[in-house]
Amino acid sequence: MQNTLKSAAVFEGRGLHSGAPVRMVVRPASADYGIWFKRTDVPARDAMIAALWDQVVPSRLCTLIRNDAGVEVSTIEHVMAALAGCAVHNAIIEIDGPEVPILDGSAVPFVQGFLARGLIEQRAPVRAIRILKTVEVREGEAVARLSPADMLEIDFRIQFDEAAIGVQEKHLNLSNGAFVRELCDSRTFCRQSDVDAMRANGLALGGTLDNAVVFEGDRVLSPGGLRHADEPVRHKMLDAMGDLYLAGGPILGRYTGIRAGHALTNRLLRALFADPSAWRMMECNGQTLGKLPGMGVHRRDLPATA
Repeated sequence: MQNTLKSAAVFEGRGLHSGAPVRMVVRPASADYGIWFKRTDVPARDAMIAALWDQVVPSRLCTLIRNDAGVEVSTIEHVMAALAGCAVHNAIIEIDGPEVPILDGSAVPFVQGFLARGLIEQRAPVRAIRILKTVEVREGEAVARLSPADMLEIDFRIQFDEAAIGVQEKHLNLSNGAFVRELCDSRTFCRQSDVDAMRANGLALGGTLDNAVVFEGDRVLSPGGLRHADEPVRHKMLDAMGDLYLAGGPILGRYTGIRAGHALTNRLLRALFADPSAWRMMECNGQTLGKLPGMGVHRRDLPATA
């Protein structure tokens, strides 16, 4: 069965790049509605944006969607990851500005809000996208790949010159609440040099040491240090989870990311859907449902940092 929230969840904060205050309300939606954003600060006829791969426009620092009227919402990846990781299939996200609030830089505030409201089952089957053959895209040394698997798995590898990050690799099977337990509290991260460059260009105006992990050489500048020794690669997996949910349903397959980012993952989805022989939409039976991210997740699955 599909799921939606029992009641609305409200989130207030600032946009990471604009620094502007924003209020976002995630509301229940009917079966087969999917995930939609609604800009409440623009005329109603232009307000709706589908959270789908073909609405994504190029953006180096985040995932940004835009409708035909030019209305957009950016930095959607963390809330999308939380929706996927909590098995919320239908929701309307009302937002009074162009950027999702960054909150603590992870997905855990969204997960907390969704689990506190609870989910309600809807009388409609869950449709998942089964990967039938390997699809891959590359850009320089970066690789993003989808290959067949019985459930969603994510492999990720990152490499940075900063000694505090270095080379990190992780593999996770995302069934049975693994996203909530293992990934949801991992924060966005950057280098101090990146912060300086972005602010010089009018970006990251809402960024602080409380909503991002900032590295400089072999030092972690953020108070309290890391939540996980490998928090950077976990956050990249969190981002991939959110970007993959723009496929329009859960994916049954293995995602491999090597130095991949938002743009490359979207290119991967475009390559996937351009090849009808590479995927199949299927109705999930009871056995398959149990393998999906978020099915059966509970508030006790939240990590100790939440």
